[in-house]
Amino acid sequence: MTDAPALPAKLQSIVDLFRSAPKPLRLQALLEYSKKLPPLPEKYVEHPEFLQPVPECTSPFFLVTEKDEQGGVQMHFKVPEEAPTVRGYAGILHEALSGESPETILSVPDQFYMDMGLTELITPMRLRGMGAILMRLKRDVEKGV
Repeated sequence: MTDAPALPAKLQSIVDLFRSAPKPLRLQALLEYSKKLPPLPEKYVEHPEFLQPVPECTSPFFLVTEKDEQGGVQMHFKVPEEAPTVRGYAGILHEALSGESPETILSVPDQFYMDMGLTELITPMRLRGMGAILMRLKRDVEKGV
């Protein structure tokens, strides 16, 4: 039994999917999420100064968060196509957490991705980058989006 906070339902579903999939399918699923990552909205393409870098990530990675009309957090990521595993992680965060409340995002355990069975597929450096992305997202949310 663990005292870790429960994951938001969509994120828990994704974690369960990865954890239960055979190893070759986990990598394929991560690549599928990289393809699902929406493009950066034009207003951020034209004004990249609003994007926050994640320097701990080995790939050039930037994000920006904003509140929607319902008070949920919308997140946008700029990740090169040449970094499919990092794009995949961003795609997972986008799908699972976009529109969620700031409190929900802040309650996500910092290393939830370790339960996805990716440690056998991704280098420790990339895994640390994943953690850094979530920490940057949380810092932005704490600042009030």
